[in-house]
Amino acid sequence: MTLGQAFLEALESLSGNKLRSGLTVLGIVIGVAAVIAMLAVGRGAEASITGSISGIGTNLLFVFRGGQDASVRNERPITLADAEAIADPFAAPSVEAVAPILQSNREISYGGERTTVEVNGVTPSYFSVQNYELTEGEFINEEHLLGRASVVLIGPEAADTLFGRHDGITGETIRIEGQPFRILGVLASKGGGLFGSQDNLVAIPFSTAQARLIRRNTRDQVDLLLVQAVSGDAVLMATEEISQVLRQRHRTPVGADDFTVFTQQDLLTTFQSITGILTIFLGGIAGISLLVGGIGIMNIMLVSVTERTREIGLRKALGARRRDILIQFLTESSLLSLIGGIIGIMFGWLISFAVGQIAVASGTAFTPVVGFDAVALATIFSAAVGLFFGIYPANRAAALEPVEALRYE
Repeated sequence: MTLGQAFLEALESLSGNKLRSGLTVLGIVIGVAAVIAMLAVGRGAEASITGSISGIGTNLLFVFRGGQDASVRNERPITLADAEAIADPFAAPSVEAVAPILQSNREISYGGERTTVEVNGVTPSYFSVQNYELTEGEFINEEHLLGRASVVLIGPEAADTLFGRHDGITGETIRIEGQPFRILGVLASKGGGLFGSQDNLVAIPFSTAQARLIRRNTRDQVDLLLVQAVSGDAVLMATEEISQVLRQRHRTPVGADDFTVFTQQDLLTTFQSITGILTIFLGGIAGISLLVGGIGIMNIMLVSVTERTREIGLRKALGARRRDILIQFLTESSLLSLIGGIIGIMFGWLISFAVGQIAVASGTAFTPVVGFDAVALATIFSAAVGLFFGIYPANRAAALEPVEALRYE
């Protein structure tokens, strides 16, 4: 028996039991679609996070209190004096700019609308270091800093919540914890970030935050330092220079740091590891659906062998070889799996597309990515499932004795 003949006979046999064949194929369709959709979601999440990190800048470093060694005691906070020391070109020549930040969640209000956002006390260097742009208005400058001005830059998401729009609001007055602040400008949208939405925030002068909103244990304590290296290639050198400056100022030995310096590459590696594990986990769960679909194929093929016992005996009596019977039933199981795989690929792409459209409609910067390798993996796996779960029924059919098969009722 040639493969062509086996294929035509398999089609004829499967079309004779359309409902049963369709339900069997459905198990493979669900499995393949789930694998492709889950992998696409995982890839999309990784691409979204990586894009957000890269959008901040490849030469950005984060410095904050607390070392990686939990046994270190008497940790000193990061201060404005530390920021000034790091900004010294003689102490850290690989550092371009330093932006100290005070951070806290506070309630803002306008009219009858209220919402809780992240309030950042910042210096003028914050906006260049973070690559922020404005859609209207102006940035906070040194004059606002020196005068402890009651001005605020507002993110588009926070503006939409309060005003129902994010344009034409410069000059309006909002309240932060009941205190009035004049809107100086509106930040351009940046989407999701490392620590939440970069659009649902407001920025006020650092000195104003110190004096009126975000008080810490010491006068010059800061929550975070954003440090910009002179270039992406200088990040490692800048990390070492920052560490040396802080060790000298905090009087900590090497290996007992009371601070942490995070680079973009550290963040990328961490998030890629997390999303990679998540993708494998999701793909594994989806793979269970394929396994269930394969068991369905084996079950149906065993039923088919039982129903067609006399047919098998007649074929063997007329000269069909064991190999012919084996090929016939393997072709049927593989064809079921192949049809299910093709439909599943299309269905999986459709699910991924729908998820992407839902994300766009909800304003989330997330697009599932259907990769060729995911399609190839799902196709190969579905074909392997068909072959694997078809071998036992095919062997059982091929092993039937012609005389016994012909006498089967």
